[in-house]
Parts: sequence; C-alpha cells; structure tokens
Amino acid sequence: MDLRKILIAFTCCLSIVLTGSSSAEEKIYLDITGAKLRKLTIAVPPFQSKEQETADSERGRDMADILSRALGFHGFIKPLALTGEEVRSEEKLLSLGVDYTIQGRYELSKENFILEIRLLESGSNRMALGLRYRGQIDLQKRFLLRYADRVIEKLTGQPGVSTSKIAFISDSSGHKEVYLTDILGDDIRRITGHRELAVSPRIAPDGEQLVYTSYHRGNPNLYLTQLNSRTTRPISRRQGVNMAPAWIPDSQELAITLSKDGNPDLYLMKTNGSIVRQLTRNAGINVSPDFSPDGRKMVFVSDRSGTPQLYIMDMSSRTTERLTFSGSENTTPSWSPDGRWIAYTGRINGNHQIFKIRPEGGSPIQLTDSSYDHESPDWSPDSRQIIFSMKRGNTSKLGVISGNGRWPRPLFLLGGNQSQPHWGPRY
Repeated sequence: MDLRKILIAFTCCLSIVLTGSSSAEEKIYLDITGAKLRKLTIAVPPFQSKEQETADSERGRDMADILSRALGFHGFIKPLALTGEEVRSEEKLLSLGVDYTIQGRYELSKENFILEIRLLESGSNRMALGLRYRGQIDLQKRFLLRYADRVIEKLTGQPGVSTSKIAFISDSSGHKEVYLTDILGDDIRRITGHRELAVSPRIAPDGEQLVYTSYHRGNPNLYLTQLNSRTTRPISRRQGVNMAPAWIPDSQELAITLSKDGNPDLYLMKTNGSIVRQLTRNAGINVSPDFSPDGRKMVFVSDRSGTPQLYIMDMSSRTTERLTFSGSENTTPSWSPDGRWIAYTGRINGNHQIFKIRPEGGSPIQLTDSSYDHESPDWSPDSRQIIFSMKRGNTSKLGVISGNGRWPRPLFLLGGNQSQPHWGPRY
C-alpha cells in the first residue's frame, strides 16, 4: 500500500464520538425483515456552515442530499428534505410523522474540513448518534457515506452498505463493457474498453481486483483488472469458454468454467491462471459457481438431470447434492454473506423471477412477481438487499429489492441497457 492510500485510510477513520450520544445499552436494533415494519422517516435539512449558520449554502444542500440518498438506498428509511426552520417546528415534524432529524455542521479551512453530524430523536431531541470527522475536503463524500452506514448500524445493529461498489455490464458506449459504480450512481466509471462483448464481472473479496470474461479476441477469455492501478492482464485464454468466475472468500483463488477438454466443467484456479484442480467432470454443463461465506461449499448450476438446476458441492469431500427440484430452469445462484440464503433466477409462467432457498434445502420463496423478467440476483454485503437486472422487452435495467421481497425499486437511470450486476464488499 502506498503512502497516499495509508494517509487516506487513516484520515477516513478519524471520527470522534460527540458527547451525548447514546450508550451501547441504548441501541435501537430494528428488525427490518419484519413484514409489518413501516419505513422510518428521517428529516435531513441542509448542513450549516459554522461561519454562516443562518444561510443555506450549496455545499450544505449537497451534503444533505448525499446523506439522504445513502440512507434512502437501504430501503427502510424515508428521508425528508426539510428546511432548518421546518425542522425546528415540533408541530411540523409531528404532522409529517418524522422519527429522527439529522443536524450537520461543517467548517472549511485551507488545511482541514471538519464535519459534525448528529442524529436526533424527534420529540425528545435526544442525540442517538453524534460523530465528528476531520480530513481533506475531497473526503467529504466518504465521510457522509460512512456516517450513513453508522446510522444504519445504530438502527439495526449492522452497518449499512453505503461504501460498497457495484459492478455491472452496460452497452451505453455501443458495446457491452464492464462498469463500476458507487451505490448512488454518482461515480460511474468504465472498466473495460475492448469494444466487444464483456460478461460476468466479479469484484474480489478485497475490493481491489475485478475479473470478467471478454470476447474481444474472438474466444471468451478471462481477465483480471487491478482497480487502483487500472491495469488488466489475462488469466485464462484456453481454447473454449473461460467464464462465469467466482472468488473464494478471503482467497486469491476462484472457480471458473472451462471447456478446454470439450465439456464445460468447473475448475479451481489461481489468479496467475494455474489450475489447482478440476471440480466437476463430464456431468452435464456446469456453470455459475458461488461460494458459502466460509468457502467450504459451492453452489453451481448443472443440467446433469436434464434441466438447469442448482447443486451444492462440499469442497473437501467433493460430494454433490441437488438443491432445487421445483421448476424446469433455475440459474445464476448467489449465496448471501450471512450464509442463510441462496438467491437465484427461476423460470415460472413464462417469465424469470427471483427466488431464494435455504442452503440445506426446502421450499423456495418467490421474491418478485411481474410480467417482465428479473434475472442475475446478487446479495448486498449486509445480506439485506438483492440487486438484479429487470428486462422488459429489449430494455434491461438494474433494480434492487429487500431480502424478504419488499420495497422493489429501480437503480441508476442510465442510458442504454444494464445487466449482470455484482455487489462488491464495503470499502
């Protein structure tokens, strides 16, 4: 890690708990998976400058907007963009059903940017969470996203996902390329420029690498990009398919489908391209691997029974058991980071929908139900949300839904089509 990264990492962690925040015994811990939970309403007025406390600056409005969108992204929060005067009116807050308000104050100098943010309970005005950040001005957004995740942690007991990244495929440039974005869709950058079909982007567990398959040399080959240096190198250019990679948690190894010997089978591979071992052998077409959080088991898709179904392999014994039995087409599995669920695409009544099932088996639960297709689910780092692609006719966009099927909504209203999302770790 270079000096700049060390300094940034240190500065981002420089947060001070403000006097008066509630103690560990006063944590709130809402069950956001409950079927009857209503959205919490949080008022977020423009942040105030310490030098001009009575004026709403453009910077103050922008900071309130970023924090509001980060909180709202988590699904169970409804942010309100009220003015400072409206927030000071208890009658106004009561009429709007406001549960919490957020007060932000900042100070900007040549050397430092200082940000103080407080989460206050409506009615009592008691501070539930107060933090102070100090650093360079270009860290402003990072401070706000970190605070949003601390608010989510305060309310639910687990940090939010505001600092995570999402990889996906888009054809907005005229070709299907790999893109990377923050959760708000503000910082979108194209990772590949092959001017040819790219598929299956997967962010590494350390968040610093990304693998994908590209057809730009005619053959579907596997490539690895270092996200910080933006350098790319091939991992596997074996004859036939080199695709559908999946990282083993806390490892520099991944599973990949190769058809170098004819049949598409799964192999364990190092990032230097060397094969560790073959995982499946001539038992139908084997694709779309994903690992349990501890790396001890792998879910994948195989048509060995005659139709595409999900199977689970024990990585030590190599024994394999079939997981799905309902439906004639079940694909693209994603194992939740908490290990409790596997989301996947299932075909029902002529459309693809998102389902989830326990890794030990049982009846699947259908999460989406509409007249268009929902495909390629992937879990958020906190196992509370699922991102997927929504296809209506020839148009494909990204959407997100809570893990229990509530609050479906579209993401990133970008030009072109987006598909095959993958949710990376928190940064």
